[in-house]
Amino acid sequence: MKIALVIDSDHLTRASLAQCLRNHHWDVWQAEDGDSGLRLALEVKPSLIMCGLLMPKCNGFQVCRNLRQTPDLAGVKIIVTTSSGYGTDRLNAIEAGADEYIVKPVNPTEFAKLLQRLHFPELERPAVKSSAPDPVIAFGKVIEKMAARSGLVRNERNLIRFWGVRGSIPTPGPATAFYGGNTACVEIRADGEIIILDAGTGIRPLGVELTSEFRDQEINCSVLISHTHWDHIQGFPFFAPAYNPRNNIRIMGFKGAKQGLEATLSGQMETPYFPIGLQQLPSHVVIEELQDLTFQIGKVKVEATFLNHPGICMGYKLTTSTGVIAYLPDNEPFQRYRYHSDEHGTADSSESLDFARQEDERIINFIQGADILIIDAQYDLEEYQERIGWGHGCLDDVVALALRGNVRRLSLFHHDPGHNDEKISSMVAWARDFVDALGENLVVEAAREGAEHFLENGNALDEDPVAFHVV
Repeated sequence: MKIALVIDSDHLTRASLAQCLRNHHWDVWQAEDGDSGLRLALEVKPSLIMCGLLMPKCNGFQVCRNLRQTPDLAGVKIIVTTSSGYGTDRLNAIEAGADEYIVKPVNPTEFAKLLQRLHFPELERPAVKSSAPDPVIAFGKVIEKMAARSGLVRNERNLIRFWGVRGSIPTPGPATAFYGGNTACVEIRADGEIIILDAGTGIRPLGVELTSEFRDQEINCSVLISHTHWDHIQGFPFFAPAYNPRNNIRIMGFKGAKQGLEATLSGQMETPYFPIGLQQLPSHVVIEELQDLTFQIGKVKVEATFLNHPGICMGYKLTTSTGVIAYLPDNEPFQRYRYHSDEHGTADSSESLDFARQEDERIINFIQGADILIIDAQYDLEEYQERIGWGHGCLDDVVALALRGNVRRLSLFHHDPGHNDEKISSMVAWARDFVDALGENLVVEAAREGAEHFLENGNALDEDPVAFHVV
């Protein structure tokens, strides 16, 4: 009997794939994350590995590369299974060493044909049924305990402040002066911590403000990177606190499709792109590649989830003493994408649409009850028709998702570089009319540089409410 290994963080997917393989008379082993899957592969020496792409601890790209660099497993066939239909992810998986790439849900008939193409014909003898449970390597999530740092936080109220709200590329100028033209960066002051969400060009003015505020005091901050597309990291070389030896900067994120977080961040600071290398920064910079989807930053609980965007892109949820902040900077709702996309011939598949619905439900459950949802709403419905598969949100879907998630405040984020203030304001007006027509109480705004919200008793309150703005 041939041995197969299924590695996937979703237990329903593991069970489904395992059953498909058993139906073709495979002895199936299972692992729930990349690290344990690699260890189990060395132990059982499978002929076939089915590996999920979006997993904690070690993503599918890393698993493929590690397997191809392990002599004892050089001949194993690797099939990557993923909810992502993006062409760049397919290419990166194949380059990492995958033999095949399947977009979930897996069709049993097509899967049987795939096994034939990989030269795994169905065995003559049926598998012997056993009452013994399947061997599953189950490693519980380890909650990362982090010591609270001693830096001065002058404002004791839990604060959200926007420093960069634009997507793709900075767009300075008079037409974007109201909402702002800097790329993604959000500051959180919560429970004694300074937490920075993404390091787009907005982190430069944030760094100037922190330097002025703290003066001779040391600055201790944590930077959470959602993904390493350039609009989310390009501002870090200009972050002033990184140039002061008193300061401690902790950068956290998940490994990308091709290389680690440190390699990506240092790459943009290499000669000839930048005069100072990452290793030359005088501050104490620590880069941590996250593996667990739940961890602590001081007293703040942080949860992460995979978003529908090319490569490895994460959303974060921060639970503070006075409220919950959900940050989903780049995300294309699964159902809208699957319904319109026919790249893989799945648009008319009820199974495919059911799977997409489940993925959107996962996101809805993740944001459930958040006090503020900061989310990618880059396109209106008409624009989205020409940008299907680009990995960004359609306004209609974003509002519906926020209503389903029972969030209290919706902050439209990642504004398109082609949208001026008037366009963004018109999108806000449409969203508010939509909410009113449904009789809901959701507060809708567009993220605006300089805007501040204070979390108090589960409410995100404006420090200085801004009237609806039309240029």
